[in-house]
Amino acid sequence: MKRQKRDKMSRAHAKGYHAGISGRSKENCPHSNYDSRSQWLGGWREAMEDRSLGFNSR
Repeated sequence: MKRQKRDKMSRAHAKGYHAGISGRSKENCPHSNYDSRSQWLGGWREAMEDRSLGFNSR
């Protein structure tokens, strides 16, 4: 059975969230495509908000 590929936009968001929760800078965004970059930064911003509320990656 073949595995279905994940949606690229949701994956970019998840990767951005992971980068943000682990404390990386938003300048480390690996995407150059506007839509993917936007999703990645959205995830990063969400993680920064969660970190300010006390959530940690540990």
